[in-house]
Amino acid sequence: MPFWVLSLIFWLHMLATVTWIGSLAATSFLILPAAKKTLKPADQLAFLSALQRRLEPIAWFCLALLLVTGMFQLSVNPHYDGFLSTSSQWSLAILGKHLLVMGMVIVSAVQTWEILPAIRQTLLRLEKGQGDEEGFESLRKKETRLLRLNFILGVLILAATALARAS
Repeated sequence: MPFWVLSLIFWLHMLATVTWIGSLAATSFLILPAAKKTLKPADQLAFLSALQRRLEPIAWFCLALLLVTGMFQLSVNPHYDGFLSTSSQWSLAILGKHLLVMGMVIVSAVQTWEILPAIRQTLLRLEKGQGDEEGFESLRKKETRLLRLNFILGVLILAATALARAS
């Protein structure tokens, strides 16, 4: 593979990583706490719904880009000797990284197909005057926990990457 192609693949992989994990960090530790302090409960849900609609396509695109670029990186790495290999520190770190990525995918799927639809339904009920504060608070807490869990998984993925690079 030409040097410039491999460089582009590494760059795209890092760009997708920074975009995904950076958006998780910004949302978890900056945006949601500020929204909680400044917005009314119904406005918080509306804001969260709008934010998720904007971020989800970016996150799923980043995931797809990470998968494609990661496969290319594996194919040219001299340490790679199979997906489930545990023959070296490098392969153990990469296996751990892949397991953590699968965890992020699961958490993201729950957010996309469970939490966000529930938020939208709650917003509709609130607009009709049928919403309840407990339901709102429960959804807000679930979303915050899942965002933070995904952020922690992302940080662990970076740690596994560092371990692989050091070995």
